Amino acid sequence: MTAAETSATGTDRGTVISIDAMGGDRGPAAVVAGMAESAARNSDIRYIVHGDRGLLEPLIAKRRQLAGICDIRHTDQSVSMDEKPSHVMRHGKGTSMWGAIDSVRDGEATVAVSCGNTGALMAVSMLRLRKVAGVNRPAIAILWPSANTQGFNVMLDVGADVRADPSDLLQYALMGVSYARNGLGLKHPRIGILNVGTEEHKGRAELKEAFDLVQCAADTNGYEFIGFVEGSDIPSDKIDIIVTDGFTGNVALKTAEGTARFVRRLLGQAFRYSPLSRIGALFALTSLKRLRERIDPRRVNGGVFLGLNGTVVKSHGDADATGVSAAIRLAFQLAQSGFTEKLAARVASGLQEREDAVTSTAEEPITE
Repeated sequence: MTAAETSATGTDRGTVISIDAMGGDRGPAAVVAGMAESAARNSDIRYIVHGDRGLLEPLIAKRRQLAGICDIRHTDQSVSMDEKPSHVMRHGKGTSMWGAIDSVRDGEATVAVSCGNTGALMAVSMLRLRKVAGVNRPAIAILWPSANTQGFNVMLDVGADVRADPSDLLQYALMGVSYARNGLGLKHPRIGILNVGTEEHKGRAELKEAFDLVQCAADTNGYEFIGFVEGSDIPSDKIDIIVTDGFTGNVALKTAEGTARFVRRLLGQAFRYSPLSRIGALFALTSLKRLRERIDPRRVNGGVFLGLNGTVVKSHGDADATGVSAAIRLAFQLAQSGFTEKLAARVASGLQEREDAVTSTAEEPITE
């Protein structure tokens, strides 16, 4: 490592973000382009870039925005998109993904960003960073375009773990509150638990138990509990945080992505249907561009792994430069807010509150 590279990682020169440059479908070119976009907008960013030096050096050299702010950590090994997480946990040491997480673990960087294999990234992150004390199951949180004034709602879990018991859902709620405050600037967020209906008597028994837990923790943790919400409420202005298990959350996310692609294809076909419809498309061009920007998934690219001793942002595997830049922007914002420490404090507070409630209940005298 050169002296210039060493100084580039110093915290006195900015916020250091660890990048897995070899993950994703588009390869290192898209990742480096996204890094350059972010650096052009933010002079406080520094990078530790993990990947093949022979591929990365020419790409970085072409981007003047990246001059002097990149520390390349060479490895010719990477994690493919179809590798099993269990295999990566056993044999992934030395890959660009492993190195990106270790830079956070070792305190060299504040946040890691990867476009790679989601399951493998979560497995390596759990192995190397470990779970925050009191967290049973980490969660993946995403920003969902919504009618709210902030433009997005937080939804978790969307795939870290297909299971979640009532205490897990309470922890998701507490972690979601921390994310909403530090990621969206919401002082008093509103929380809803995703269910098949809004009535309290509906849903599985564990959801009803989670309802009581999340409701009881609302006042002391500074959020408003809305109650049960339905799938149609996810993009609404009724709530700010949607809590659910990873199975349901992932199905909802993939359904929304598929529906958005389908509608986009239908719109394109409709505007190409006839010469008159093509003329109509020209008149509607400005509105269509505004709509496209409003629902562009690249603008909210980045799922955050919550509940670990370190912050990891998972970019979409097919992200282009704009998508990678959005993930880096989110990573920078969370790093600046001291997100990891605040989330750990939030979970610890909720855990202590539950223990106090149990102790208080056990000590209550029995009355006739």
